[in-house]
Amino acid sequence: MSDAPLITTDLVSLDHPLGENKRDVIAALARRVAATGRAEANGLIASLGEREAQGATGFPGGFAIPHARSRAVTTAALGFARLPKPVDFGAKDGPADLVFLIAAPDGAGDMHLKLLQRLARGLARPDFVASLRAAGSAEEVVDLIMAQVEKKKPATASAPSAPAATETTSAPTCALVAVTSCPTGIAHTYMAAENLENAAREAGVTIAVEPQGSGGIDFLDPEVIKAADAVIFAHDVEVRDKHRFAGLPVVDVGVKRAVDDAPALIDRAIRAAKDPQASRVSAESSSSEGGSNEQVSMAKRIQQVLMTGVSYMIPFVAAGGLLTALAFVIGGYDVAFKAQDIVLTHSFWDLPGTVTLDSGEAMSRSGLALYIGALLATLGSVAMGFLVAALSGYIAFGLAGRPGLAPGFVGGAISVLTGAGFIGGLVTGLVAGVIAMWLASFRPPRWLAGLMPVVIIPLVATFITGGLMLAFLGRPLAALMEALQSGLSSMSGGSAVVLGIILGLMMCFDLGGPVNKAAYLFATAGLAEGSPTSTGPYLVMAAVMASGMVPPLAMALSTVIRKKYYSKAERENGKTAWLLGASFISEGAIPFAAADPLRVIPSMMLGGAVTGALSMAFGVNLRAPHGGIFVILAITPWWGFLISIVAGVLVGACAVTIAKGLHYRKLQANADTVSVTG
Repeated sequence: MSDAPLITTDLVSLDHPLGENKRDVIAALARRVAATGRAEANGLIASLGEREAQGATGFPGGFAIPHARSRAVTTAALGFARLPKPVDFGAKDGPADLVFLIAAPDGAGDMHLKLLQRLARGLARPDFVASLRAAGSAEEVVDLIMAQVEKKKPATASAPSAPAATETTSAPTCALVAVTSCPTGIAHTYMAAENLENAAREAGVTIAVEPQGSGGIDFLDPEVIKAADAVIFAHDVEVRDKHRFAGLPVVDVGVKRAVDDAPALIDRAIRAAKDPQASRVSAESSSSEGGSNEQVSMAKRIQQVLMTGVSYMIPFVAAGGLLTALAFVIGGYDVAFKAQDIVLTHSFWDLPGTVTLDSGEAMSRSGLALYIGALLATLGSVAMGFLVAALSGYIAFGLAGRPGLAPGFVGGAISVLTGAGFIGGLVTGLVAGVIAMWLASFRPPRWLAGLMPVVIIPLVATFITGGLMLAFLGRPLAALMEALQSGLSSMSGGSAVVLGIILGLMMCFDLGGPVNKAAYLFATAGLAEGSPTSTGPYLVMAAVMASGMVPPLAMALSTVIRKKYYSKAERENGKTAWLLGASFISEGAIPFAAADPLRVIPSMMLGGAVTGALSMAFGVNLRAPHGGIFVILAITPWWGFLISIVAGVLVGACAVTIAKGLHYRKLQANADTVSVTG
C-alpha cells in the first residue's frame, strides 16, 4: 500500500448526502478510507474527532479540511466529498460544501505528507477550489487533485518571493520572513504559508515563509533572515529554533489569523518594521535548548487549558446557580437545609406542611412553594456538584484530548470527596492531563494502538491521578481550601472593601480574559463550596457580578454623553452594550477596549473598583452566579447592588469621556495646525 496514490475514485463522493452534521460527514469519509485498507475505521474516526475538538477545520470559501495524523492510518489517503447540502464546520463565513478528509500516518518524513502539503497550498487558490465545484466526475476530481499535488515545490519555501509588478513603486520595499505551524502540521500550516505569500505579493513586498509541518522543515537561509525587516509567527505550536530571529520586529498570532486575514498580518509586519518601539524576538527567551522559551510556552499552554476548563465549567455553574437562586426566591433562603429530605418524602400529591429546622424554628415557606423550592434547590445542588469535576476534566481534556477526560473527571470528583474543592480540581486536571499526554507519547504495537486512547490511557491515568489525590494530595489541599473559606467568611469592614476593590479591578482589566475569568472562578467556586450559613461567598459573588456589569454599561453611557468622540459603528455597539451589561456580559465592552485600550481599560478599572468596594461596604449578598439585573430577586439588599453599579458606571463613563475628550481636542488642535501651515 506504500505506493498507493493519495486519492482514487473510490475515495470520492460527488453530490451524495453523507449526513446532517460534520460528525456524520467525517465518519462517512473515514469509513471510505478504511474500506481501501489504508486505516482502521474506529481509530481514525476517534483521531479526527480529537482534532476537531482542538478547533474548527472549516475555512473561508465554503470548504473544510478535517484531518489527523493517527496510529490507525497505515497509508496516507485523501477523501473528498462535494455535498448537496452544505454542513457547518465552524468557518466564519458559513457552512462547507467541499470536504477534504486528510488521513496521515503518525510520524514525519513520509512522501505522502509532502503531497498533502501541496494540496493545502492549492486550496488557498480560489481557481482550484472552483474547478473542484465544477467537476463532472470522480475521475476529474482525482485528476485535478493529483495535478496539484504532483507540482514541484515552490521556490518561495527557501527564498523570498519577488514582489509583483505594480503601477506605483513609491513605497520602499520591505523584506519579511514568516513561520507557520499548526498542531497536526498539515492543513493550516501550508494554507497559512500560501496566503501570506499571496498577500505579500499583492502588497509589493518580499517574503520567505518557513512552514514547520509534519513532513519535515526546510529551514530558511540565515542570510535571508539576516536581511529581513520583520518576522511573522503564525503558529499554534512553539516555533522551532526561534533564536534565529532574535532582534527582529515580530507579529505573533495564531495560525488561523494567517488563513483568515493574511493581508492584515502583512500590513502589521510592515508597520512593525518601521516602528522602533515594536515588540522584538528576544534572544534570551528564544533559545532552542529549552530554558526560558519553553517556560514561557508552558505557561501560555497552562493558561490556555485553564481557560478551557473554566469555559466548559460555566454552563454547570449557570444552570446550577440559577436553579438555586430560583429555589431561594420561591422556597425561601432556608430551603437548602431540608431540600433533599422534602423532595424524597413529598410530591405534588403530598405537599409538605410546616417543616421544622434542626434549630427548632419553622421554615419560612410551606406547601406548594416549599416543594417547588426544594425541587429547584435539589436540581441546582446536583448541577453544582459537577462543577469541580467538569473543571478538572476539561483542563485534562485541554492538555491531552479525549484520553484525559476520565482521569480528569475522576480526579475532580475525588477533590470534592476529600474536601480539596476547586483548588484540588485545578491540580487534578493538570496532573491527569500531563499523565495522559505522557502515556500517549508511547508507540505501542499496531494491534494495541486502537486500545490506547479509549482503554489503556484512561485506565492508567485515572489510577495514578486518583491514587495521588487520595494518598498524598487530598488532605493538604483540603486544609488549604478550608483556610481560604474561613478567611473569606471572616472578612468584614475594611478588609472586605479592599477585596471588593481587587475583584473590581480584575473583572475590568481584560473583559472576559484570563484575569477576569480568574476572579469569576474564585467567586463561583466559593459559591459552590459555601453553605446557607456562610455569607462570605455571597459577598464575593455580588462584588464580582456588579463589577463585571460596569464596563459595557459605562461605555454605553459614554457614547450617549459625547457621541462625537465615537464612530458610527461604536455608537451602534453602545446600544447593544446596554443589554450586554445588564446581563453581566463584560465582553460587551471589548470592541471599545480593542479600539482604544489606553483610555478605555484604566477608566473601566476605576469604575469597577468603585463598584466592588461599595458592594462589599453595603454587604450585598448574591446567591446566583450569573444573570445580571435579571436575578435581582436573589440579591439582598437589592438597593445596595443597584447603587454600587450606578456609582461605578458613572465613574467609569465620566473617566473614559474625559480621557477621550482630551485626546479628541489634541487631534483637533493638530488638524488646525496642519490646516494653517498647509
